[in-house]
Amino acid sequence: MEVTIVGAGLVGCLLACYLSRRGHEVTLYERRPDPRAAGAERGRSINLAISERGIDALRRLGLAEEVLAEALPMPGRMMHATDGALTFQPYSADGSHAINSISRAALNRKLLDAAEAHPNVTARFGHRLAGIGNGTLEFETDGGPVTEKGPQVVIGADGAYSAVRARLQALQGTDFSQEYLDYGYKELTIPPKLGEFAFDPGALHIWPRGRSMMIALPNPDKSFTCTLFWPHEALARLDTPERVRAHFTQEYPDAAEVMPHLASDYARNPVGHLVTMRCDPWHGAVGGTLIGLVGDAAHAIVPFYGQGANCGFQDCVELDRCLEETGDDFAGALELFQRRKADTDVIARLALDNFVEMRDKVGSRVFLAQKRIEHALERMLPGRYVSRYELVSFTTTPYAEVERRIARQRRWAGASAAALLIAGAVTWKRWR
Repeated sequence: MEVTIVGAGLVGCLLACYLSRRGHEVTLYERRPDPRAAGAERGRSINLAISERGIDALRRLGLAEEVLAEALPMPGRMMHATDGALTFQPYSADGSHAINSISRAALNRKLLDAAEAHPNVTARFGHRLAGIGNGTLEFETDGGPVTEKGPQVVIGADGAYSAVRARLQALQGTDFSQEYLDYGYKELTIPPKLGEFAFDPGALHIWPRGRSMMIALPNPDKSFTCTLFWPHEALARLDTPERVRAHFTQEYPDAAEVMPHLASDYARNPVGHLVTMRCDPWHGAVGGTLIGLVGDAAHAIVPFYGQGANCGFQDCVELDRCLEETGDDFAGALELFQRRKADTDVIARLALDNFVEMRDKVGSRVFLAQKRIEHALERMLPGRYVSRYELVSFTTTPYAEVERRIARQRRWAGASAAALLIAGAVTWKRWR
């Protein structure tokens, strides 16, 4: 089949590898210049936390080892209090599991190279999709409008503001919704300190401050990429270098000490938006062209569970599985792929819930006590009791099944606790 993938980001490039491996002729179109030559967009390269779902998708193509060679493992998160106190929270009961910090831009370059290494993959940059007609694709380029003969299949991997999805939304029977948080994000940098990491590189660092937070992920060059998640009015309020420096000195004193370019980075880097987008169905047809959606184009989520790219990579595995089940009948495969929506609806909700946990709860004594109890249960009952975070980040269990399992575990734990209380009461009465 001739397949066009619109969007040569992470998911589009990985999907091109999967489809090429199946023998299909793939053309990647990307609105931006080739990032390998142009570099990453400033202030838009939020580091990724690649975990098992993403690693599994890479492993199936023989890419995992190469990608992880440039990643830094983070087996837990480090909480920074305003008085400088640090609290480390491991992600797993025995400390054996880690999420992996990697630059989005570096990973995109690597996946582009992997896609173009296939002889049946072609990439075209500087092509912004303007329309999908009956048998044609319209693009805007620096050289003017371009019309291409429409392929048999068009798959939108062009992100939360997908042009392919916009065409699908015009079809009768397509539902769409978007939900913005009243928060924005801004990227900053902590450079190396005397040639070394300014903080422990074996952790995802969090500065939880109630209604706002800052996080920092380590990079191989011994810097940290920081991201602020603040209400929009708070971001706008710091409108002078003096206000920026004063606010950070008060709220993030240990970070402010090691951010020499704080004020200029804050002024220069753009504010991004946080949005959850839902679409149903993820497929349709325009004339003789089949249209499908994957990744953020189908189900954009906020980044607070570290599952955006991991979820998109797992989309590629699932669509590949659907093509296998249907004998590479794309119409049937795209319809079958819709079953994944139950999972993406769950992770969208969990990502929103985790924002509250990260900014409000992670520093509280009650939360820390709950985590200790949870890890104790995991050690006492290996394989029988597993935390939600561990199931989401360190397995490939479908997200919807994770929720069902957590519900079963809670019922079992509640029943067990009740039985122990009753047994204890009976024993106490007998002792008396």
